[in-house]
Amino acid sequence: MLIMGVSSYTCGCISTARHLHKDDDLQAKYISKNIDKMIKKDQRALKKEVKLLLLGAGESGKTTFLKQMKIIHGLYFDERELSEYKITIYLNCVKGMKVLVDARHKLAIPWGNPHNDTFGCQIMKFEQSMSLDTKTFMSYVPCLQRLWADSAIKEAFKRRSEFQLADSLQYFMQELDRIGSQEYTPTNQDILYSRKATKGIHEFTIQINGNIPFRFTDVGGQRSQRQKWMQCFDKVTSVIFITSTSEFDQVIQEDRKTNRVEESRKIFDTVVNYPVFEQVSFIIFFNKMDLLAEKIKNSPHSFSDYNPEFSGDPRNLEDVKRYMLGSMVSVRQKNKKPLFHHFTTAVNTENITVVFSSVKDTILHKNLETLMLQ
Repeated sequence: MLIMGVSSYTCGCISTARHLHKDDDLQAKYISKNIDKMIKKDQRALKKEVKLLLLGAGESGKTTFLKQMKIIHGLYFDERELSEYKITIYLNCVKGMKVLVDARHKLAIPWGNPHNDTFGCQIMKFEQSMSLDTKTFMSYVPCLQRLWADSAIKEAFKRRSEFQLADSLQYFMQELDRIGSQEYTPTNQDILYSRKATKGIHEFTIQINGNIPFRFTDVGGQRSQRQKWMQCFDKVTSVIFITSTSEFDQVIQEDRKTNRVEESRKIFDTVVNYPVFEQVSFIIFFNKMDLLAEKIKNSPHSFSDYNPEFSGDPRNLEDVKRYMLGSMVSVRQKNKKPLFHHFTTAVNTENITVVFSSVKDTILHKNLETLMLQ
């Protein structure tokens, strides 16, 4: 009886184990089926996704365009982002002025007011590694105001094409009273003008027309960052290549001798003819048109001084635009490759709203079948 009892118990355990094993199998199949469904769903979503790759040299305006996409589509900057942009703007002001004070010395421009040399020395003591909070920045504001008003700094600013200075400094100096207040919070326009070199890869997605995801991918434009570009080349719908038109008389920061427009043209030559992009449409943004218009009108340097092949009127904006467009398009080896262009001012929200509306329509029309929008 004891043996039979044990045997009966053992059989019961085996039966229970088989039942549990069967339940595990069913659960595993259920999980596997759900995973397969999710994979198929993700694959369908990827087919509908528009991937826009932003390429261009450093300081061309890629990150500014990305900020505009957030502003235009109602994606507000949170408290953390606003705090970070505030510090960036403080640094743009102080570092920018330090560049001007240093340039004044190297160009041997005498101070308009000799007493401002004291303020110049104060600015020159600011180190790259130093941080700024509101209280510390406010202590620099009187110094920045005195220096910006000095004729020597004004003269150095006029000669800014001879050294490396961010385009945004003039805007911030004109807004210094507001930026230097205790209650200061960056506006959207302040954020658009703020400058911080992009490092690594940055992405964000917005929904267009309700259900079409547009994924923007921004990578740093400096030479040291371009090795990361190839990581982003997969499944690209369109490349938006941004080139700065106003930098025809400037050299790149990396080697201080290569012309910035020429550097941009070489980069475009490489990517537009890259085999992986054979079926990918390209959209060129000729950016910073506001600065170009001002420069060709007022700069002592003629556009033709830096472009010997240019045969138009160097003070005529339309002639300069035609030449720039032609010089970029000419590097395309396959003339049938889709190539579109826009003349832009990335800090102008109204301009970018109109331009992106056109870009969006072009992309959706060209990819209608792929995006399954019929």
